[in-house]
Amino acid sequence: MRGGLALLAAASLTLGAVVAEARLAAPQVADAAITGEGFPKSLADYGFFADAPAQVPAPGVVPYALKTPLWSDGADKLRFIYLPEGTRLAADGDGLLKFPVGAAIIKTFAFGEGDDRRLIETRVLLHRAEGWVALPYRWNAEQTEASLALAGGRLDLVTPAGEAISYAIPNKNQCKTCHSKDGAVIPIGPKARNLSAEWLGQMTQAGLLDQVPEGADTLPDWSAHATGPAEPLARAYLDVNCAHCHQPGGGASNSGLDLRWEQDDPHAIGIMKRPVAAGRGAGGHDFSILPGRPDASILLYRMDSAEPGIAMPELGKASVDDAGVAVVRRWISEMKQQ
Repeated sequence: MRGGLALLAAASLTLGAVVAEARLAAPQVADAAITGEGFPKSLADYGFFADAPAQVPAPGVVPYALKTPLWSDGADKLRFIYLPEGTRLAADGDGLLKFPVGAAIIKTFAFGEGDDRRLIETRVLLHRAEGWVALPYRWNAEQTEASLALAGGRLDLVTPAGEAISYAIPNKNQCKTCHSKDGAVIPIGPKARNLSAEWLGQMTQAGLLDQVPEGADTLPDWSAHATGPAEPLARAYLDVNCAHCHQPGGGASNSGLDLRWEQDDPHAIGIMKRPVAAGRGAGGHDFSILPGRPDASILLYRMDSAEPGIAMPELGKASVDDAGVAVVRRWISEMKQQ
């Protein structure tokens, strides 16, 4: 992903400065906007940013990056977390970090670089006493503010690959579709296995995390996708991009496909597995993954399509991730035919 490695380095390098500033400056984040009732109309109401158009975080808001990030039409993503004063994250093995009530996860989607960068949307996850709430905020044309977009929206843009697309900002219910497990809204990004040991160590040293989790920093760095070993890269890609739905309790659990990193049953991850009800999405193929034959595998067929009703993931993409397809193709090609 373009800019991903730079963002990962920046998250580590700036963390110390952000934490130091947070200790010296008065809190700016409006805790009541996170934990209160209703939905703030403007992103500015939260106070997450000292300079929102420049994506400069306010004191107490910490940047982070993922080793293998979720792909969204090639968008660059700027990720931040906020923890209320006196609280910290808690380790839970290699899975999702545990966030205290009052915490928030902030993710801005942007296209372009330098003076040409355009902020498209900022999604926030708010941890309230009754659970997590997911909300989308759309940036205005002037790039001065983002407003609540409960109904989502669409806009035409050109991806970094040069493809003209109709980009979809998800509505509130669509946010819940991807962030749902066993009927509850949860985060899907900040798993310990997908965060760098350096960042986790700095967070622990700063008192913002109780300990570096066991099993952390195990997913490969996506910057090596073109030359690195295919199997771990493909499994990491599927874990990050697909497993939030394709796992027990996820939105696509009825498919019987479990694409989590920790799943080691070949049939569960799709190898020689017949579809439950793929319909036209199967493309006439018989197995989710047919070893040694990527072009006869349903999983790759759906990844390599942007056509509604066929494309996977169903939400969050209007174009094909050629790098992701190439890695999964290489992984399936290397499997011994059965």
